[in-house]
Amino acid sequence: MSAGSAAPRGRVAMVSGSLVEVDRLPGAVVSEVVALGPAGLLGEVVAIADGVLTVQAYEDTGGLAPGAPATALGQPLSAYLGPHLLGGVFDGLLRPLSDADDWLEPGAGPANRDARRWEFTPSVSTGERLAPGQEIGTLGGDGPLELRVTVPPDAGEGEPGPVESVVPAGTYRADETLAVVAGRPIAMASTWPVRRPRPVGARVDDPAALHTGQRVLDLLQPVARGSTASVPGGFGTGKTMLLQQIAKWCDADVIVYVGCGERGNEMADIVEELQSLVDPRTGRALRLRTVVIANTSNMPMMAREASIYTGVTVAEYFRDMGLHAVVIADSTSRWAEALREFASRRGALPAEEGYPAGLASALAAFYERAGEVRTLGGRGGSVTIIGAVSPPGGDMTEPVTAHTQRFVRATWMLDRDLAYARHYPAVAWAGSFSRDAGVLAGWHARNGDASWARRRARMGSLLAESDRLASLAELVGESAMPGPERVVLLAGRLLRECVLRQNALSANDGFCSAAKGAALVDAVLAVVDRCESLVESGVPATRIEEVDLGALVRAAEATGPDDVDGVVARRETVLAALEGLS
Repeated sequence: MSAGSAAPRGRVAMVSGSLVEVDRLPGAVVSEVVALGPAGLLGEVVAIADGVLTVQAYEDTGGLAPGAPATALGQPLSAYLGPHLLGGVFDGLLRPLSDADDWLEPGAGPANRDARRWEFTPSVSTGERLAPGQEIGTLGGDGPLELRVTVPPDAGEGEPGPVESVVPAGTYRADETLAVVAGRPIAMASTWPVRRPRPVGARVDDPAALHTGQRVLDLLQPVARGSTASVPGGFGTGKTMLLQQIAKWCDADVIVYVGCGERGNEMADIVEELQSLVDPRTGRALRLRTVVIANTSNMPMMAREASIYTGVTVAEYFRDMGLHAVVIADSTSRWAEALREFASRRGALPAEEGYPAGLASALAAFYERAGEVRTLGGRGGSVTIIGAVSPPGGDMTEPVTAHTQRFVRATWMLDRDLAYARHYPAVAWAGSFSRDAGVLAGWHARNGDASWARRRARMGSLLAESDRLASLAELVGESAMPGPERVVLLAGRLLRECVLRQNALSANDGFCSAAKGAALVDAVLAVVDRCESLVESGVPATRIEEVDLGALVRAAEATGPDDVDGVVARRETVLAALEGLS
C-alpha cells in the first residue's frame, strides 16, 4: 500500500496513542486505509462525524503531530495472498519478518514482490470459460501441498468469462500475470480485504473429525473440521504448549498460527520448533505448511486487532484451493483488550469490565468465518478456528470467556489444579464440552470405529463418578470405602494416568494416533471390568490395589505413536496378573 500522487490529502488534527483524528480529507470512507504523516504510518478509518475522520493507527504514532499530512489510499485493509506465505513469519499486517531489521520501518506496506519463482502448469486453454473460483493451473515447488491458481472470487461479478490468454508451463514470480480472464490479469498472488469473508459455493453439513493427536481432546472433547474451539485458562496452565501441540500434530493441510499480543520469547520458540520439526504426514519440514503471524506484546496495540482477521483471511485463501486450514489465535483476550483500549480512547460507552458493547458481535463475526464448505470451484475445504482465552486471575466468568463459549462448538477449559499437579494437558474433563461429539460419533462409526461413542460415554461416567467419590474419600479415607467404590477410584486414576496425561516432550507420547488412543482406553476399561468382577466374586479391593499395574501405566510412553500391538500386549500382562487373584 502506498500513497498515490493524486490521492486525496488531509491533515492530522489530533493524536492520542493509536487514535488519530483527521480532517479536510474529502471522499474518504469507513474502512479505507490512510497513510499518516511523512512516514506514511498505516491506519484505518473507523468512523466519520462532521467531516472529521477517526483513524485507528496500526503503527507507533510517536512523533506524529497535528498538522501532519494524511493521505487516503483508496482501498480497505487488505492481505497480499500467495504461495510465498507458506513457511513465512509475518506481522499483523502480513509484512514479512523473516528478513526484517530489529524494528520494521515505519509506514512499510506488505511486501508485494517476492524474488522466488514457482513452477506453474496451466490446466486451461485459451477460449475456455471460467467462473470465479475455478482453477487456472497448479503450482509445484518445495512444499508438500498441491497449490492452485484460481480465478479470484470477485472477478466478473460471479459470471463466467473467456480465457483470453494463458502462459505456457514454466517458472514465474508470484506477481507475474499467468492468464487473462474476461480482461482481468491473474497472477499467483492477489489481495483481499481482511474484514470481508471470501465467498463460497455452499456450507457443507457433513463433518469429519479433526484429529489433534492429543488424547484428552480426540477421545473426550473432539472438534470437527470447519468447527470452532476455545481454550480458556489462567496463567501457567499450559495454553501455549497445548496450542503448539495442536499446531504440530493436527491433520490439517495448513496451519495459520496467530500470536496476538503474546510474549516474544514464546513466539520465537514456536518458530524455532516449526523450523526443526518433520511433518509426520509428509516427511517434509513442518514449516512448509505453516504460516506464522507474530504480533507480540511489544508491537503496536491495534495491529493485534487486525492480526486475527489477517490470519483467517490467509486460511480462507488456502481453503479456496480445496485445502483444510486451522487458525490458532493465541490469544483472543489480547485482541479484546486492544478493542477495549481503543474504545476507551474514542470515548465509547463501556460495557461489562470496560469492554466495548460490540465485543460479543465482534467475537461472533470472527468465529463465524470458520466452516466446512464447497468452494466456488466445487472443491471441498475448511477453516477451523481455535482461540485461546486468557481470563485475568483465571476468572472464567469474565466477558471474553463467557461470550466466546456462546459462539464456539467446543471449549477445552484448562484447570489450575491439574496444571499444578503436573498433569498435562491440563484440560478439565468436567468443565469442558464439545457440541460436535454427537455428529462425530456417526462419523467414527462410518470410518470403522463403531465403539467410539460408547467408549467416550464410559470414560466420562467413570471420571465423573471418580471425582465425586474422591471428595468422599478425603473425608472418610479410601480404605473405609466399599470395594466397588474403590474400583471406581482406581478406574479414575488409570484413565488419568494412562490415557489423559500426555508428555509433549516424548517422541512416543507427544502425538497419539486414533488407533492407539482407542487401544489405551480399551485396555483401561478391560482392566477395570476385570477388577469389578473380582470384587463381585469376593476378592478384597486391597489385594487388587496391590497388583502391579505399571505395564499399563507406562504403555503410552513405552510404545510408539501407532503401536497398538504394544498396548494390547501390556494389557494382557496386567490381565494375567489379575487372573492370579481369582
